[in-house]
Amino acid sequence: MNKKYAIGIDLGGTNLRVALVTRDGEIIRKMKEPTSEKILDSIFRIAGSLFSDEIAGIGLGVAGLVDREGGRIVISPNLPAVEGINLVNEMREKFRVPVFIENDANAAALGEKWIGAGKEFSNLVLFTLGTGIGGGIIQDKKLLNVAAEIGHMTINTDGEKCFCGNYGCLESYASARAMLSKLVSALEKGRESILKELCGGNFYKLTAEDIYRAALGGDSLARETLREAGRYLGIGIANIINVMSPEAIILAGGLTGAWDIYIQEAIKEASKRAFKELFGAVEIIPSLLGEDAGIIGSAGLVFENDPFEVIF
Repeated sequence: MNKKYAIGIDLGGTNLRVALVTRDGEIIRKMKEPTSEKILDSIFRIAGSLFSDEIAGIGLGVAGLVDREGGRIVISPNLPAVEGINLVNEMREKFRVPVFIENDANAAALGEKWIGAGKEFSNLVLFTLGTGIGGGIIQDKKLLNVAAEIGHMTINTDGEKCFCGNYGCLESYASARAMLSKLVSALEKGRESILKELCGGNFYKLTAEDIYRAALGGDSLARETLREAGRYLGIGIANIINVMSPEAIILAGGLTGAWDIYIQEAIKEASKRAFKELFGAVEIIPSLLGEDAGIIGSAGLVFENDPFEVIF
C-alpha cells in the first residue's frame, strides 16, 4: 500500500519552508521560518513535527549547485553554511525513509509542471526571481538533469563580480540584491528619492517591495532601478529562448510582484533580442504556486521516484 504523504523542504537563502504534501500535490500543513546558521537542527525539528508512518519520503530543494548522487550541496553562493553537508545521508539516518535532493529552482519547476502554471506544457523553463536568480528546466515533461544555473549566465563580460566568483552574471544585474545595491549606492551619492523618507535615512533597511511601492508612486530612481534590472532580465530570457525554444517561460519569486514595470520591461527587451519566430511561440507567464512551488516540487521528487506512481 502506497503511503499517503511526502515531506517537501525548500531551503533558501532567506527562508526555510517545510510542508506535508499529498500524492495529488495538496499541502496539508506548512511551516516557515527564517533560515538560520543551525540549518540541520531546524530541518530535523520541523520535519520531525510533520513526520508519521504515512510518510513515503522526504524531498529537499536547496539553493545552490547540487550533487544528486552524492546527496550534498557542492556550492551555494546565497547559503554557504550548507556547502559540503550531506543532507541526504543525515536525513536518511534520522528518519529512515527515502530522501531526494535537488536544486530549489529545479524543484519549483517540477512543482509548476505537476500542478501549477506548467501543467499543460511539455517543455518549459522556470526563472526564480528573488534575492538571487535560479532556474529549472522541464523537457519532454521531465525535469532535465542539468545545473540550470540561469542566474549565473554571463551577460556582461566586463561586469561586476558575482557572489559565485564569476563576473557579469545575470544575478548581479537583475536580482533583488542587485537592485538594492544599485539603489543604495545612488542614495549614498545624493540622488533624491522618496525612499529616503521611507527608510528613515537607513538605506540598508530597504527591500525590493519598497522599491516597487516607490515606483508606483512615481519615484524616478525606483522606476529607473526596476527598468534597468528588467532589461537585464530580458537579455537572460532571450538567451534561454534562443537556446531552449521552450513552450513556456514561467516567472516565479517575490520580484514578480513588480510585473507591471520590472517584468514588462524584461518581456519588451526579450522581444527585441530573441528570434521572432521563437519569441512568438513562447508564453511568458507567472507562477501559479507562488512560494509553494518549491515545497510542492520537493515533495514531488519523492512521488516521481516511486515506481508505483506517475505524477505527469
